[in-house]
Amino acid sequence: MLRKRVFWFSVGLATTGAAITHFSLRDLWTDSASLSYDLEQKFQNLETRVSNLEGGNNPTSHEDAGNLN
Repeated sequence: MLRKRVFWFSVGLATTGAAITHFSLRDLWTDSASLSYDLEQKFQNLETRVSNLEGGNNPTSHEDAGNLN
């Protein structure tokens, strides 16, 4: 009887630990991917602005509106 209880306790504990780990790592991965995407967008915007300055082009307000982040 005691072995059976210890076994099911161990199974429950392992399952709970796996679920917590899964959700924690998924949340961390989502945050990392979001940060990476945001950083990539900001660098693209910066590169566009620098190329506009180097080229001497005066962007219209419509073209520059997306680069004000």
